[in-house]
Amino acid sequence: MNESNGYAVFFFPQALEALGDAIRPYLQEGATGAHVLCNEIDTGGALVEMTLQGRDSENREVALELMVPTSMVRMIVSTRSDESFGFGPKVAARPEPVVANVAGSAAAPADAGSEGKPEAGAQSPAPAASPEPAAEEPGKP
Repeated sequence: MNESNGYAVFFFPQALEALGDAIRPYLQEGATGAHVLCNEIDTGGALVEMTLQGRDSENREVALELMVPTSMVRMIVSTRSDESFGFGPKVAARPEPVVANVAGSAAAPADAGSEGKPEAGAQSPAPAASPEPAAEEPGKP
């Protein structure tokens, strides 16, 4: 089994005792305790269905489905190696600043080909205020 993608299913001690020798061939021992490594899992019913990849006595690949009552499962942990998966702190990429010259030409970024045009989604600078005073309305002092 590819341990970088899948699930580790941990059982209650009473469940391991009740399942006995039937579950032992599928258990992996680790620092966190005995668990079953599986590729797929379905928890949508009275039974937790675990799909395991293995080999038979003739070294052919086989897919096994192991089903146990949901009340026997203590915890299910994803074993993905994806760095973006999980609840740890994320470092957000800082957007490149868009620098525009108010006089009319935008500063060219390091990449050639933008020809001084702001990036899509970038806000254009606000129009400059007119130096002329606003015309007074007739009839007002």
